[in-house]
Amino acid sequence: MAPAQPRSRSLSEVKASLLNPSTTSHFQVMVGQPSGNFRQFISAVGAFTDQDRLNMMCCEAALPGSQLATSELTDDFSGVTERHVYRRIYDDRIDITFYTDAEQYLPIRYFEAWMNYITNESTSGPQGSVKDPNFYYRMKFPNSYKGSLEITKFEKNLNSNKSAKPLTYSFVNCYPLAIASMPVSYEASSLLKCTVSMTYSRYFIDEGLGGFAGFLDPIKQSLFNGEAFTPGGISNVVARAAGNSVGNTIQQRLGGGLVGGFLGNAARGEVTRRVRNLF
Repeated sequence: MAPAQPRSRSLSEVKASLLNPSTTSHFQVMVGQPSGNFRQFISAVGAFTDQDRLNMMCCEAALPGSQLATSELTDDFSGVTERHVYRRIYDDRIDITFYTDAEQYLPIRYFEAWMNYITNESTSGPQGSVKDPNFYYRMKFPNSYKGSLEITKFEKNLNSNKSAKPLTYSFVNCYPLAIASMPVSYEASSLLKCTVSMTYSRYFIDEGLGGFAGFLDPIKQSLFNGEAFTPGGISNVVARAAGNSVGNTIQQRLGGGLVGGFLGNAARGEVTRRVRNLF
């Protein structure tokens, strides 16, 4: 085979290839629940079951990696060590980070409940209360606590660019392996985040986009992620959410109309301004 010859490239080719890079702030995470009575279990222990809200609170994830395991052949009289693939090795876990709300600490409660479900921990159950010093663990069968996970990478021009094709990683047999400790301090205040390590058997790239198309608006997700990670951006996100909540409540209580709309908008702006000043 003849070596490839260098060739000149036009400025338009260079721009099309190099001036349209992918960014890290546009992604979507979908955490799937295990089958069986998991939903009833987390409801009983006070955890929430709003998957849309949980997925929306994800602020950091990672695209997975893998490698090929090889065996070496050194006695084939060719003088060259040959390597042949015999399996594919996946990372043993993937870390996902969530913002934690100030009302119920929902991501923490959800994944703690999932791990309790795996180990049959509860204050009243077949093995007794976890508060009992003589409590014993009896793990559930793996098929009953494994769920699914999808991470989709897309760009902000997804809806306007018809040739854009999101990249969706689907993980098989997922469940939480660890919840990282979350330091708290009386010193400078910062956002409390919950990082969960999810283990899985393998992943594959889903060309059918998985549940991405019918889940949530990717543009809203990207705007949330992009603004949250800019300096001072999270204060705008929180302030706007608080303002909208108060304004909508006032407008609904007054039955809408001109007066309700006016007072609701006024309260929305004032609350947004005051909350932003707290950061």
